[in-house]
Amino acid sequence: MSGGIDSTVAAVLLKKQGYDVVGITMKTWDYALSGGSKKETGCCSLDSINDARAICVEHDIPHMILDIRSEFGDHVIDDFVSEYLAGRTPNPCVLCNTHIKWAALIKRANALGCQYIATGHYANIRPENGRYVVSKGADAWKDQSYVLWGVAQENLARTLLPIGQYHKADIRKMALDWGYTDLVNKNESYEICFIPDNNYRGFLKRRVPGLGQRVKDGLLVDTQGNEMGTHDGYPFYTIGQRKGLNIATGIPKYVVGIDPENNQVILGSREELGRNGMFVQGVNLVKYAAITDGMAAWVKVRYKHEGAPARMYNEGGDMLRVEFEQPVEAIAPGQSAVFYEGDDLLGGGRILSSFNHHMEL
Repeated sequence: MSGGIDSTVAAVLLKKQGYDVVGITMKTWDYALSGGSKKETGCCSLDSINDARAICVEHDIPHMILDIRSEFGDHVIDDFVSEYLAGRTPNPCVLCNTHIKWAALIKRANALGCQYIATGHYANIRPENGRYVVSKGADAWKDQSYVLWGVAQENLARTLLPIGQYHKADIRKMALDWGYTDLVNKNESYEICFIPDNNYRGFLKRRVPGLGQRVKDGLLVDTQGNEMGTHDGYPFYTIGQRKGLNIATGIPKYVVGIDPENNQVILGSREELGRNGMFVQGVNLVKYAAITDGMAAWVKVRYKHEGAPARMYNEGGDMLRVEFEQPVEAIAPGQSAVFYEGDDLLGGGRILSSFNHHMEL
């Protein structure tokens, strides 16, 4: 329970359905340690913890705080920093769900003798053909199935998602009907929880002393290697970026590649931003235990990407090759590629690289 409207309504719904509910608030990060300029907000703040506890007291729900700062720092923060230093764009929320939150909650559920864990995600889970299938939430705009691609089958089997069949407007109405006006009016945070000022460049500089000096004055080059100017450091750019390049060429330029070894940021046209294929590693399959070569899917390459039709091919181990019917823009290594069959989540993985070639589908 984060102290926000979604997890609160999820807990109260379960209580009203007759479940014995225990409220858990996870402390993942001390924002003061990041040295940012903005006041601590979100699920780790003292106010949010107190809000969650107050709801639990009102509904006779035992409440406890689960301190996972050590695991979070070792896994999520270290990965976040190392991915940017490798010229990739990480997705810490997916990593946290996959390796930290579900594992920590299942462990605590076992200790408390609880059969299930529940969250306020907008998604659904159902058993089918011996597996547990994640599908999109009823509210397409709020759907969070994208961030659940990495959750293991044994953990999905013990997960309840009480608000997945509702729209956000329904959740707000329930909260109002129950008298939680302050909760409905509470601002929701969309930043990364450990960077509430939304300045990841500043976070990286504080986390890696001397980084700014080490990587500044690198070269901006075009796709033929011609110099176009200088930049502030390759970790501070991401594929698809257009703003903040500080060059004037008369036509829009985008970041189409990052070369960390030579501290270069490669710029190109919008057409050069498109790729019709990618390699995806660390794949976790959800709906089926395996896929057949050439299997069709609707593929998203970032959270708010509308998706595109593609076919998937096994590359051995946990690697897939994905080939799109039409070029897709801004495929960023490090981001999550997530595969759908209709509303069902086939699985997902981390983008290793993208490519371009003529293909016949």
